[in-house]
Amino acid sequence: TIVAMMQAGERNDFKRAFAGATIHDCFNWLSVLVLLPMEVATGLMTHLAHIVVTSFNIQTGEDAPELLKVITEPVTKLIIQLDRQVITGIAMGDERMRNRSLVKKWCHTGLVTSSMNISIPGSYNCSSAHLCLQEGDITWTTQNLPSEVNIQKCRHLFADAHLSDLTVGLILLAGSLALLCTCLVLLVKLLNSLLQGQVAKVIQKVINTDLPYPFGWLAGYLAMFVGAGMTVVVQSSSVFTSALTPLIGIGVISLERAYPLTLGSNIGTTTTALLAALASPGDKLAAAIQ
Repeated sequence: TIVAMMQAGERNDFKRAFAGATIHDCFNWLSVLVLLPMEVATGLMTHLAHIVVTSFNIQTGEDAPELLKVITEPVTKLIIQLDRQVITGIAMGDERMRNRSLVKKWCHTGLVTSSMNISIPGSYNCSSAHLCLQEGDITWTTQNLPSEVNIQKCRHLFADAHLSDLTVGLILLAGSLALLCTCLVLLVKLLNSLLQGQVAKVIQKVINTDLPYPFGWLAGYLAMFVGAGMTVVVQSSSVFTSALTPLIGIGVISLERAYPLTLGSNIGTTTTALLAALASPGDKLAAAIQ
């Protein structure tokens, strides 16, 4: 929908683009309205997931491959890095982590062992008599205890910034929205400049043309396969539909053809989730696939 808003300057283009954007929205709403009550009433998805796991003897595997992460991760690490230990601690209910910052400051830490004097319940707990010191009712001993030390700071924009997590989040949110809108405007302008004249006619003819009789009904299914394949490649239905919406707006792709492409995109985006589910522990595999 945001992509369609970028074409608001042209009435007809905006009308087509907004209609194309709502195809994806309506599909999501209808999926929830149909599948959620069905799952609550019958547990269909739970049973199907259990059947799939038991029938195919699916085993847990490694993390799902993330093709886009290879490209985006080096850039995002220069902007912000989060402390996964803090995130995990908060998720597990560790109260000590709630007062720590989510922004990662130190990327390399190490353990240093040092001798420290500690009190123990009694002299009978001493590992060696000459290491213990009795002082009144308190028994002291020397033990080697590990402690974490910071070695190297992280290299990102907020590593040395003395800002709260809320402030950092608001800055990143504003920057992300500005970058998103800029990219969408440039995407629409680029497509408008490239897909004109004979190029637009050729693409429009190839994508929107139906197969000859009696195979005309296969055109929609082929479009679904194309949408699913493209989504598997980019691993995001949002990326695919965001690129599809401007094409609908400028009239290269018809609404009739956009519908099966959107269906295929929603099917293709499930492959990433299924691969990620395979990384779950064995006892959680069925629930993850569900």
